[in-house]
Amino acid sequence: MAPPSTADAAASALWAIFDEAGVEGFVHARDVDDADGDREVAFRADAPVIVASVRKIAVAVAYARQAAAGALDRAARHTITAANREGGGIGTDSCRHDVTLSTRDLAFFMLSMSDNAATDKLMEILGTDRVRAVAAELGCPRLPVGRYRELWDPVWEELGLDAEGDIDAQLDRVSEDRIRGLSMLDPTRSASSTPREITSMLTAIWRDRAGPAEACAEVRELMSHQLSVHRLVAGFDGDVRVVAKNGSLWGVLNEAAVVEYPDGGRYTVAVFLRTPVLGGRNPAADAAIGRAARTAVDHLRRPSVQTTFQETA
Repeated sequence: MAPPSTADAAASALWAIFDEAGVEGFVHARDVDDADGDREVAFRADAPVIVASVRKIAVAVAYARQAAAGALDRAARHTITAANREGGGIGTDSCRHDVTLSTRDLAFFMLSMSDNAATDKLMEILGTDRVRAVAAELGCPRLPVGRYRELWDPVWEELGLDAEGDIDAQLDRVSEDRIRGLSMLDPTRSASSTPREITSMLTAIWRDRAGPAEACAEVRELMSHQLSVHRLVAGFDGDVRVVAKNGSLWGVLNEAAVVEYPDGGRYTVAVFLRTPVLGGRNPAADAAIGRAARTAVDHLRRPSVQTTFQETA
């Protein structure tokens, strides 16, 4: 991708950040309280991206709507079993024995530590059709919303793996090229979204338009407990409140957030990366997410801002 015109300061700065980190970047940021929606920074903001666990925000909205309507009991107990666990993950996904949690705490584990098993159980309770309808209503019609087995079984089939066998051992024998060629990692061939769609969803939540005010407030509160602070959150000073949800997959690192300043300014920002490294630690890419988010928000906090840079290559 060629660098943008130096006349566009934000786009040039974002391009430099991604180039230095050796990644492809996609960014959208907007002022939550801008009624006209004109104050934005858009860098490949309408390109399709793989969202990974950022999808869990829509699941949380579906849960909170049902709870606020009295159709779902927050305190009801649900047991996460082996049928919900993929193994090797975070939270209850790595538990060796069944775990029982309240409905609310399933949502809490889903957003605080991105617990896949808790998400799977919550999806089982809510139903895929309901979550899909909520995602579409919030402007993310292609967002992946299935239970984890529904999302991953086609991957194992594409790679020719035995879903009932030791997946990790089988993956060790799969080449990086085959993994990179997976439909799941190609946003033009699989469920996806765009940075602009994700910031639209977050803006609706923060403006109490994603459902009843009670539901939106609950999603905001649940999102405030994310344990991970090494990507987007790290780009901001300690007096700035950042409420975020991240996501990771092979060669994909993401984070979407709402950034709240002491002076009352509120900004949604989503940063999506494609990386040359499929897995493991990538400090340069993690730091790039925080730097890109800070660059976009700093630009929004200047007067008379409207920046767009689109590049599809």
